[in-house]
Amino acid sequence: MFTLPDLPYDYDALEPFIDKETMTIHHDKHHGAYVDNLNKLLEPYPQFYEKSIETILSNLDDLPADIKQGVINNGGGHANHSFFWNIMASEADSSPPSEELKDAINSTFGSIDIFKEEFTTKAMGVFGSGWAFLILTPDKKLSLKKHSFQNNPLSDDNVPILGIDVWEHAYYLKYQNRRAEYIRAWWNIVNWQEVARNYVAAMG
Repeated sequence: MFTLPDLPYDYDALEPFIDKETMTIHHDKHHGAYVDNLNKLLEPYPQFYEKSIETILSNLDDLPADIKQGVINNGGGHANHSFFWNIMASEADSSPPSEELKDAINSTFGSIDIFKEEFTTKAMGVFGSGWAFLILTPDKKLSLKKHSFQNNPLSDDNVPILGIDVWEHAYYLKYQNRRAEYIRAWWNIVNWQEVARNYVAAMG
């Protein structure tokens, strides 16, 4: 059975950029619902409880046809949110990118500032609900990708390195329809140490 992971910090740790009420609802209700729905979907096929959600999403063709889309939606929601919580930290705990990650970003995008601009543009370009990701492609190249709904990069053989949730439930209580303001604030709480770990792990 899949379980809802605890946040790696208190619900109010990301204030003033993301408020306590949003984090509580987002984690407990939204993420919790994805986990509950995923477990219900897999009840007839308990062998999948033995696999990690990352393995399942990387091998969607192994899923029975009657649950495949449901697992994409709810398993993707579980994986995306589990990833999202960990790539954020309080402003006090945030630190600059490692030299290795900085070099990779500079090589691909030109500079950290250009990368942030292009990532923000990608996130603003998500129509409706979805995510923007910095990914590592199978040929070990950094790239930007936007995904609708809860689709996960692993399903396209890409590894997520950094990602932002731009579903309205991620920011509406504080920012209403001001997605751009939410994204600008979010950069203050990116956990670059975790992003660097994701990059090193993906590079192998």
